[in-house]
Amino acid sequence: MTDTQTVLVTGASGFIAKHCVKKLLEEGYTVRASLRTPSRADEVRAAVDPDGKAGDRLSFVTLNLDNDDGWDEAMEGCTYVQHVASPFPPAEPEHEDELIIPAREGALRALRAAAKAGIKRVVLTSSMAAIAYGRTPAEEKAEQERVFTEADWSNPDGPISAYSKSKTLAERAAWDFMQTKDAGKMELAVINPGAVLGPLLDKSFSTSGQLVSRLIDGKVPACPRLNWSMIDVRDVADAHYEAMIRPEAAGKRFILVSENAWMLDISKALSRNGFKTPTRTLPDFALRLIAIFDKTLRMTLSSLGTQTLVDNTALRETLGITPRSVEEMSVSMAKTMREFDAV
Repeated sequence: MTDTQTVLVTGASGFIAKHCVKKLLEEGYTVRASLRTPSRADEVRAAVDPDGKAGDRLSFVTLNLDNDDGWDEAMEGCTYVQHVASPFPPAEPEHEDELIIPAREGALRALRAAAKAGIKRVVLTSSMAAIAYGRTPAEEKAEQERVFTEADWSNPDGPISAYSKSKTLAERAAWDFMQTKDAGKMELAVINPGAVLGPLLDKSFSTSGQLVSRLIDGKVPACPRLNWSMIDVRDVADAHYEAMIRPEAAGKRFILVSENAWMLDISKALSRNGFKTPTRTLPDFALRLIAIFDKTLRMTLSSLGTQTLVDNTALRETLGITPRSVEEMSVSMAKTMREFDAV
């Protein structure tokens, strides 16, 4: 790597993207970070480069997923693109197109501009939501022991959340674009993280981080039977980097999961590390009752009592990453939430 190589990172104010920018700066790259709101540049710079060592290796551009303004100029002189920007709401939108259209069209807008600019490789941030969702309750019951791999896709026509559908359709559209002549010689690698925890760089955190914030704010009396496939945000940033530079990563998807964990497991890990978190299980009927008044919890009802098993071989062997434990990612997130007074 030489310091002449520039990487465009989209959605730079997001939790994952900030860690991606930080990783690239630490590796000596020049980073052009895109923001929808340009006034947030100082905030992002303070988070990713608190000591000011990056200097002019970090700059900002203004881009939106829903229009073409600035995309061609943002790509000029870049070798790689990490397209992280995508809407992730705390609750179901009134209409699924509020997520689907910006996610799909934003991905295509980034790929078209990148191909036109002669970008070597784009790393697209997708999600586990594009791999293992959209199954009926009967299918989920019949497939309890199924282990999902990168060959699997969520069913956008099944019972699926707007977010999962948006990630599935956006990633499908990206791979379809790569089969057209417009893609040229450009390469694509796709990152599919599970629920993302890990340390904050400032007060902001991911939607997944609400899990930890709810546990440590003292308002959750017991843990519902909810299970997630978890990954540390630092491992996500490392995976974006390795998928960007490793020749063998081109044309592949990568499931990013360390391990599965029940909410009770996470809460007990936090309790062992000095946080006052619940150590009892919440009955299913109680969660359903609470979810009537809580839109965020309502999104979790379909997965109550179920777990999704995945194979992370590609993460470990192709990208060379040994992911951090659920306890490490949960505790580091909780500690930095307190440090930044984010709860």
